[in-house]
Amino acid sequence: MPAPLSFKQELTGVFGFPVAENPTQAMMEPAYAALGLPWRYLTVEVRPENLREAVRGASAMQWRGFNCTIPHKITVLEYLDRLSPAAQAIGAVNCVSLVNGELVGDNTDGKGFLEAVAGVRAVAGLKVAILGAGGAARAIAVELALAGAEQLTIVNRTPDRGSALAALIDDRTRARAMHVTWEGQYRIPPGTDLLVNATPIGLYPDVNARVPVEFESLEPTTIVCDVIPNPPRTGFVVEALARGCTALDGLGMLVNQGAIAIKLWSGQAPDRGVMRRALRQIFSTDAGREGG
Repeated sequence: MPAPLSFKQELTGVFGFPVAENPTQAMMEPAYAALGLPWRYLTVEVRPENLREAVRGASAMQWRGFNCTIPHKITVLEYLDRLSPAAQAIGAVNCVSLVNGELVGDNTDGKGFLEAVAGVRAVAGLKVAILGAGGAARAIAVELALAGAEQLTIVNRTPDRGSALAALIDDRTRARAMHVTWEGQYRIPPGTDLLVNATPIGLYPDVNARVPVEFESLEPTTIVCDVIPNPPRTGFVVEALARGCTALDGLGMLVNQGAIAIKLWSGQAPDRGVMRRALRQIFSTDAGREGG
């Protein structure tokens, strides 16, 4: 007998505020289609004061999972049943799965970033400067340190937050870490192998916002990464390319972390080429070098 008709669509999505500029849906639904999955990925604006209700709603509706973006990556922890070892170490969650009725928090940001960088250069021994100390910065810093980066400098305006991240790296990894208070234009130390903008500066619609660093201090050998996917060719990326640096835009990291999320939710590995092409189509750009 033929299988009964089913019109049920499995739900996934992203919670953020603001979130309209987040392009994740544009790559996730084509990836689902290529796998033959009748799934949906919804872009949902959730104000901070409503996050608890949004998480409970996703659980009640039996979503397969959801991503969290700014400003929910740390706050969401208190509404989950358990965390993966990576999320526990990082102290931030960007990916939640519904597993046997439990909400399980994970972090794919750092893993996605690591895959992008590893496509250009081995991570072991790198000296890294990370701008910012929020959820994305925490994930990136921990994964880089665990992968063998030698030294991490956390550059952040809030001393407490930056110092806490540096202490986390020192306590849980073999890498050396320090915090530098971000005041005025940050001068990039000589010998920096990797410079990461893990702040939202330059994110749409504030595309003309300039990351306050002394770009004149950039060395051509430094790999420069921006985690912002929209727009891919941020001012930060443009400045780095103008100085002869290898620049990785946020699309590579976005594709990688999205692919990891799909595997967590569905058990199937998506075609990352499908995801990249979907993003290129909406942005009509090949800005920078796309890693991963």
